[in-house]
Amino acid sequence: MSMFHYYDFKDSEVFIFDNFLVNQIKEGVTVIPAHNDKLRKVLDDHFANKKIVYISNRHFNYAVDPLTYLETSKIHNLVAMAIVANTEMAKSNAKLESMFYKKKFEIFDTLSEAMGWVQKQLAESEATHGN
Repeated sequence: MSMFHYYDFKDSEVFIFDNFLVNQIKEGVTVIPAHNDKLRKVLDDHFANKKIVYISNRHFNYAVDPLTYLETSKIHNLVAMAIVANTEMAKSNAKLESMFYKKKFEIFDTLSEAMGWVQKQLAESEATHGN
């Protein structure tokens, strides 16, 4: 597992790995459905024909419009989402948000736990959906 690209966007930092990405939204940002356009571009650039898992590393405080997840659910090669939350409020918010995301969604205490979960999700997706 090696990181092969990094983006420092206005609203977030994105770390691209072989079969997942880690997105770290910056302090005070409000994530809205339009943010999916940037996510789709990154996924198209790096994972066009490949299944992927999205990890949100919630290191900073920010807000998410839950409707964002309705659009995120439509990204065809995105098989699952992991949220890394280290406060009870962040975990509570993530549980609420999970109701709007139509695919696999898990909350973790650490980034390494979330990264470990990625391989299982990709293997399960491959087994049930094929390429």
